[in-house]
Amino acid sequence: MATLESYGREIHSIFQLLGDKENDITLSMSWALAQCPEFLKAVVQHICGLVPDTDTVMVMNQKYGVATGITDIEVTDEQSFHIIFEAKRGWILPGADQLTKYSVRLASSKATIKQIVTLSECTQTYAASYLPFTVAPNGIPVSHLSYREVYEMAGGARATSNHAQKHLLAEFCDYLKEVMTMQKKDSNMVYVVALGTTKPDGCDITWIDIVKNHNKYFCPVGGNGWPKEPPNYIAFRYYGQLQSIHHIESYTVTRNMHDEIPEMPDEVWGNDCYIYHLGPAIVPSKTVKTGQIYRNGRVWAMLDTLLTCDSISEARDLTQSRL
Repeated sequence: MATLESYGREIHSIFQLLGDKENDITLSMSWALAQCPEFLKAVVQHICGLVPDTDTVMVMNQKYGVATGITDIEVTDEQSFHIIFEAKRGWILPGADQLTKYSVRLASSKATIKQIVTLSECTQTYAASYLPFTVAPNGIPVSHLSYREVYEMAGGARATSNHAQKHLLAEFCDYLKEVMTMQKKDSNMVYVVALGTTKPDGCDITWIDIVKNHNKYFCPVGGNGWPKEPPNYIAFRYYGQLQSIHHIESYTVTRNMHDEIPEMPDEVWGNDCYIYHLGPAIVPSKTVKTGQIYRNGRVWAMLDTLLTCDSISEARDLTQSRL
């Protein structure tokens, strides 16, 4: 069988051709729900506690209402249940205004069970802390479903599906595995940051120790030059030179660093932070000086340039010349 590439990326699933933006994710899930009755049953039962007659169910994608805007996905049989899904990419939850609008739409539904469900990478623990509310002002309940849970339901539904549906669900699961991390897996760009010998406020160990002892690193989610999406690789410099490069194996989002780094104070911050879980260190075979970068400067460089250039600033400049 031939290999398909699109924009330089190898394609393994029909869903990948749609893309990975929020609207693409919801269209993919809508199609899987509509085409795979066992998956639809699993999702509705998980949310509403009932097994629907799938022949009576409508799955609506991007439905418009004059007063309430566009919903991502609506699933209903117009009698027993009506669910509105609001999907976000990454560790993001919708705000109170958006959820309130959707609750107004559901209030006019004749269905017995009405539910708003937020979809994102956020875990149930995170959503429990940061969803604006679990009951809208008009009484409509709001719950959360992570893409990991959707993935598990889709995988579980394969056992009782027919051959065509099993194949579609397998492709949908492959697609979700990519959605469940915002990292660009085919990127060789490295985000280079400076590590200090000082300790974060209230912490018992230094920034260098956090990386060395825990194989973790935390930083803000966007803002002030920090990446909005996790990079594929991160590198650390201190003592005037590049020390190590790490693949970011996975990440979580939290406002309490103590959850994963016990030496950090057990306190909730006002903004979200990524905690990167680092792979084994790639140590340069030669000394790579910092070069012309200000003390706390953060730069991007291609992986091969960091391993071959004499300084990080030279690697940065060579990278920029290639782009």
